[in-house]
Amino acid sequence: MASIPWLVDVLRGAGVQVVVEGDWLNRSAGSSFNPIGVLWHHTAATSSASNPHPALNICINGRSDLPGPLCQALVDYHGVFHVISANRCNHAGVSRGSGPIPAGDGNTLMIGWEIDYNGVNQEMTAAQYNASIAATAAVLKRLGKDASYARGHRETSTTGKIDPSFIDLNTMRADVAAKMAGGSTWSSVVDNSTAGRFTASANWGTSTYSAQRYGADYRFADPVAASDAAWYKFNVPATASYRVDAWWPAVSGYNTATPYIVSTTTGNQTVVVNQAATGGQWRTLGTFTLPAGDANRVAVSRWSSASGLIIADAVRLTRV
Repeated sequence: MASIPWLVDVLRGAGVQVVVEGDWLNRSAGSSFNPIGVLWHHTAATSSASNPHPALNICINGRSDLPGPLCQALVDYHGVFHVISANRCNHAGVSRGSGPIPAGDGNTLMIGWEIDYNGVNQEMTAAQYNASIAATAAVLKRLGKDASYARGHRETSTTGKIDPSFIDLNTMRADVAAKMAGGSTWSSVVDNSTAGRFTASANWGTSTYSAQRYGADYRFADPVAASDAAWYKFNVPATASYRVDAWWPAVSGYNTATPYIVSTTTGNQTVVVNQAATGGQWRTLGTFTLPAGDANRVAVSRWSSASGLIIADAVRLTRV
């Protein structure tokens, strides 16, 4: 396969919003292209609602040290796929091999999405994540591959790349697999700074101490023999099963028995986690049946018998 001229049709068929950028069918960074998988990146540029694709021109035209195109598509802040090339692109470099993707020339082996966010103090938007899941599932189906052929650049890089930041790649593959099987991939993230979606008493402080935080900062409080919970509000689209993931920065001395409360169709369920370990990533609390509607769904409680600060950072719901 020397080209993927079907890319736009496959994306649109998956319900992904597409913008075609110029002569995408002929734009190329070489002729050796036989993709068997999809590789996710982040651009390291800061996007926003008013500036949704700051890295688009670089992805099309390249840099002084690397000619373009630098990806097959850029995913903007709103989840729109800007299709740049149907051919080989300079996005992956040498692959060290990951899962079923062998070691070799990553530009030959994989189709690349550049997701436009900075990956340092900015995470992927829900729109970007959901569109990338739908696009990856559709493209892998077209290639005749399963979800294990979806990888992140940090899994294949030989030079220590960290992209895409702030997502669990095993969870990403599970979401791609669910989408390929016909399931829903509705997903929503509430951070402690999400307007109108997070509430906590004045007993909860704000910190930027740990670089493992999700977003700009996180909240903290001492453990007490009372709930004084910090709540995350979600607009759940339908009564169904949802995977609940939590993000916290792990610091030695943080609480080792932090209670998360999930408000389910059968009442509150509590999951206890160790916030002194496994931080800086999404950690699954479990799968629960949640009722439809806009309400407080997940909380972090201060009622812990362990010492150390209780942390409230970010929570994600994903329909499964």
